[in-house]
Amino acid sequence: MKADLKIPEDRIGALVGEKRRELNRLERETHVKIRVKDNDVFIEGEAENVWKARDVVRAVGRGFSPVRAVRLAKDSSLEIIDLSNLSDSRMKAVRARIIGRGGRTRELIEEFTGVYISVYGKTVSVIGDTGVAAALEAIEMLIKGVRHGVVYEYLEDWIKTRKAIGD
Repeated sequence: MKADLKIPEDRIGALVGEKRRELNRLERETHVKIRVKDNDVFIEGEAENVWKARDVVRAVGRGFSPVRAVRLAKDSSLEIIDLSNLSDSRMKAVRARIIGRGGRTRELIEEFTGVYISVYGKTVSVIGDTGVAAALEAIEMLIKGVRHGVVYEYLEDWIKTRKAIGD
């Protein structure tokens, strides 16, 4: 099977890495062959492996480091929230709310839910497994303007609920 996709030109270097190191590692871990030309990425291999590699490449294109993106080759998922429907000024404010002062809000959501978050361009992306839904809910709350304290309380309640059910 084959897959072709585009990623932003400024993310090609992160995908390929110095002396093709990241690309070689990705090929090894996903058992596919990857070719890059300009900002086009061509993936070839067995269907399941191509899908996994495609998700990893998409994640790198959305601002994740290859090390974090490779988590998708295992049993994690990638969710992308598109902010392009917001005005430029509103998008800037939303991005700032999600990142938080010194990156602290993003870090707290990551710590509470066990996910990775990337705010890049007009998107917010999340990589993870069981905590993805809670992280997405917290991000949506921030987009809607809910106070940070309320979002943190939601995440604390989510953790308490998980502990109560033994997850």
